[in-house]
Amino acid sequence: MLSRDKHFWVHVPVGYLYTMGDQQTSWGYHTEPQPGMSGRSIAYPRGRLLGGCSSINGMIYQRGQERDYNRWELEHKNPGWNWSAVSKYFNNMLDYDIPDGNPDYKRGGEWHVEPPRVRWEVLDSFIEGAKEIGIPEIKDFNHSDRPAVGYFQVNQRKGVRLSSYRAFIHPILHRPNLNLLTDHLTKRVEISQTEKKVTGLDLLPTDGGEAFRVHATKEIILSAGAIGSPQILMLSGVGDPRALTHIGIEPKLDLPGVGQNLHDHLQIRTAFRLHRPGILTLNQLANSPWGQLKMGLQYLTTQTGPLSMAPSQVGMFAKSNEEEPTPNIQYHVQPLSLDSFGKPLHEFPGMTLSVCNLRPTSRGSVTLTSNDPKDKPKIDPNYLSTEYDRRVASESIRHARKLAGTNAVKALQPEEIVPGSSIQTDEDLAKSAGGISASIFHPVGTCRMGPKDDKKNVVDNTLTVHGLQGLRVVDASIMPSIVSGNTNSPTLMIAEKAADMILGNKS
Repeated sequence: MLSRDKHFWVHVPVGYLYTMGDQQTSWGYHTEPQPGMSGRSIAYPRGRLLGGCSSINGMIYQRGQERDYNRWELEHKNPGWNWSAVSKYFNNMLDYDIPDGNPDYKRGGEWHVEPPRVRWEVLDSFIEGAKEIGIPEIKDFNHSDRPAVGYFQVNQRKGVRLSSYRAFIHPILHRPNLNLLTDHLTKRVEISQTEKKVTGLDLLPTDGGEAFRVHATKEIILSAGAIGSPQILMLSGVGDPRALTHIGIEPKLDLPGVGQNLHDHLQIRTAFRLHRPGILTLNQLANSPWGQLKMGLQYLTTQTGPLSMAPSQVGMFAKSNEEEPTPNIQYHVQPLSLDSFGKPLHEFPGMTLSVCNLRPTSRGSVTLTSNDPKDKPKIDPNYLSTEYDRRVASESIRHARKLAGTNAVKALQPEEIVPGSSIQTDEDLAKSAGGISASIFHPVGTCRMGPKDDKKNVVDNTLTVHGLQGLRVVDASIMPSIVSGNTNSPTLMIAEKAADMILGNKS
């Protein structure tokens, strides 16, 4: 990590609007131009501060579906990673502060979960519309794999963002066996060729100082995320030997799967202008000096109101077609509208229904552009490159239109402004999806977990890098396939399980 979490907007939930594009808090990555997205290169925010992406993300508490983890064990051959096995790790860290919530969930852990602290009439109307088409309202999405709609639960503490750093590390900084170093880049992991064992890390101060080595006597844990972890491995000589040699890196271990299998949730942002007189959305408040003052005072005095809101407060899980065994699309519903992420909010009342394909089949890669750790890697998600993903994109827009046509939502007098009601054929809808979509910032899979006999795999089921002693990868990069929901809490589950395995190895 490069910096501490001192930035004001890191802690105010709505601050994600500012931190995702701020070079102090995000690495400022962009993808390669994407053929499936009208040739666009899109922003790819990744946290560059303590807490990583949990310091700039949407704070939504989701575990994914039971079948996701059963696939990890059965299809991808990773013993000990089925739903039953991982559930206890989700619960171990939990502080579930939901009135009348699931009684089986734990209180007193580090990872605090609470209900949202603001509601909107437009979001309540969406929930009622979903119920009209047969999707039940639910209080806890993590309790079932069935279609459902409701308000998201969030990782906040009394209306303030809770990052993994604030939850797990900050409370134990006093421990004598913990040293926290910021403002350094990892240049490489040092590997003993004779023993095939990691011996230390070479670190590079960001102030221009000389690199130095930190020695390791037991283990090194890489937790730099789906972009950073494969980047560090490749800089260390672990990856495809031909690609490494081409950019002047001496190959140390032939693992061609490093940086491959990149996949992500792509959100298709359908947006509506609301013509019903008197309807309030964030658009009007944000564009009014009095509205801004009111929101600021409300948050300063009570930590409630629009400044306490996650990017999306209402969600829905549904099937884009009835052939799917479980919900395959997820909605993130927002009481706002804008031309594209990072642009100003519209001045008129608006609502956005973002829909993402939960189980995309498109696969991309992370590769190096040079042997310099200061140079950004090449990120190519290869979005919408399969027929399945294009079909689900088309179905997703049709599904959003179906919801906009329910009595509850029609009462808001919605006018589709993105992608536009004139676009009707499946082919045109899929093409338009590429023009209006963006990452929802859930990249995974670039250090895939699985048995050694498949060269595409990077770590085994203990998260140890194949062919190396003393090196584990513990982050979302090890996911063999993406979970059907937001990825932050599943990543912390991986860390919780890894900690258990590390302690077990020491006993």
